[in-house]
Amino acid sequence: MKIVCVLGSPRARANSSIIAERFCTTAENLGAEVLTFTLNDLDFQVCQACMACKTKLDRCILEDDLTEVLEAVRETDVLVVASPVYYGEVSSQLKGFIDRTYSYLVPDHVTKSKKSRLASGKTLVFVLVQGNPDEKPYADIFPRYEHFFRYHGFDESHLIRACGVRLAGEVEDRPELLALAEETARRLFSN
Repeated sequence: MKIVCVLGSPRARANSSIIAERFCTTAENLGAEVLTFTLNDLDFQVCQACMACKTKLDRCILEDDLTEVLEAVRETDVLVVASPVYYGEVSSQLKGFIDRTYSYLVPDHVTKSKKSRLASGKTLVFVLVQGNPDEKPYADIFPRYEHFFRYHGFDESHLIRACGVRLAGEVEDRPELLALAEETARRLFSN
């Protein structure tokens, strides 16, 4: 099975990246192939709302470093997206990637039963890390994006959420969070 891991944090040793890495390493040890992209290291534009993907092409018209990421997601079985929560939202890097996935939707997707150009049967693993220890704030992030990824054929989804983790690398002192990443990978890849 193939995994594409998209890291949305701008920080080195980001807590969200550490959790995603633990998930991916566990899956790799169970036989999965992993391809990781750090969005902050890529040079890409955000969606230009040009609608070329709905009128002229079956993909995003923009040619930049995100082109390879979008193509890799087309072929993957599992997509791991990881982000800190900034101002009540995913990082701007991850939001830019998510907006570009609009190109996966077929023209007039609102009225179509098959809304995406991607094959169905994919799995989404969403890693969210927030400094606020209270789980109530920002609980709306995952359901909102899970909804859109379902359009793209991600029929199964899993959330790994870490609350009360602020300083870079701090998640390494939270073994229960790293264990959750490992357990999630084992559930998906131990068949």
